[in-house]
Amino acid sequence: VQLQASGGGLVQAGGSLRLSCVASGRTLSRYALGWFRQAPGKEREFVATINWSDSRIYYADSVKGRFTISRDNAKNTGYLQMYTLKPEDTAVYYCAVDLLGLGSKQYTFYNYWGQGTKVTVSS
Repeated sequence: VQLQASGGGLVQAGGSLRLSCVASGRTLSRYALGWFRQAPGKEREFVATINWSDSRIYYADSVKGRFTISRDNAKNTGYLQMYTLKPEDTAVYYCAVDLLGLGSKQYTFYNYWGQGTKVTVSS
């Protein structure tokens, strides 16, 4: 699977962005999709995941109620809609695929990763 993440950029606090993750090589709907982020000097952290059947969705507490993970199977694309952005959301965001389809908060369970898209939230 090849993943291409996009949609990052510079936004003011309180603003919104939608990240996209286009998959090629495999059908995304068969697998779990996850979003992680890594801020400068910090470890990669879990943001959101959706399992293969879309029946289980998990969010990090820090983004719950502000971010929404989804996918469009027809486009083989996953999304992370981000609202009410805060400066602490500034990071490089990565999408990833878990071939087991379960969806995990642990990045070690993910088999394929996109290249990352940078999000900068100014105060």
